[in-house]
Parts: sequence; structure tokens; C-alpha cells
Amino acid sequence: MFWQILAWIWASPTTFLALLLGGVSILAGAKVRRVGHTVEFYGGLITWLLKRTPIGAAAMTLGHVIIGLDAEVLDRCREHEWVHVRQYERWGPLFLPAYLGCSLYLWLVGRDAYRENPFEVEAYESDRRRAQLESPCDGE
Repeated sequence: MFWQILAWIWASPTTFLALLLGGVSILAGAKVRRVGHTVEFYGGLITWLLKRTPIGAAAMTLGHVIIGLDAEVLDRCREHEWVHVRQYERWGPLFLPAYLGCSLYLWLVGRDAYRENPFEVEAYESDRRRAQLESPCDGE
């Protein structure tokens, strides 16, 4: 429990900013819910913002806050986004600069700045492992 509290504190600067964004987004039609150890905002202003990201993101994690286009997207993407929550708990306020720095480097060398970002690679690998566990008969 002690380490979890430290992880929450370490990730709290980004979480705090995301909660402010979420609070404003509620005034512009977004909805909010708590799921596990995260807070999720979706719809309204959140949808508008996500559609304007460079990759047209369906969901995004900011500390212990996950934003998504709608409730169904959040249900589908939650496990992936929880990998990013754990990354925030490890990297704290350094996560965003590290993530963006990796993406910038990949883009500058002509690679996929999103899919080849090590933070996304970890999250997608977790998705693949989970899918294999849920469907052990695939390929037979």
C-alpha cells in the first residue's frame, strides 16, 4: 500500500491537470465515472479534443485519468490505457516528456511515431498477451 500511495503521488501532477480538464469538459457536455483506480471522462469536449489529436485518438491517459470518445471506447480500450497508468506511476511527471521525446525521435528518423513508441509497444504487447489468454484456441 505504501508503494501504491507513492505511485499516486508521483503521477499526481498530470492527474491534477487532467482532472481540471475533465471538470471543464463536464461543463461542455462530458460525462465522468470512476473505474478501478482511475477516473474516466468521455463525450462532449473530450470527444472534440481527441478527434483533433494528430492520430485521432480514441482514448488517452493522463496520470490516473483516462479520456475517451465515448463509454464504449473506454470499455474496449481500458486495459490498454491501464498499462499507460502504470507507466505514469513509474515515470511520474517525466512520462509526457519521455513519451513525446520518443515520438519526436521516431518521426525524425522516418519511423511510426505512435506504433513504434516504446510506451505504446508495451501497451500493445499487453493487449496481445491478454488476447492470447482469452482465446487460447486461436490458430488451431
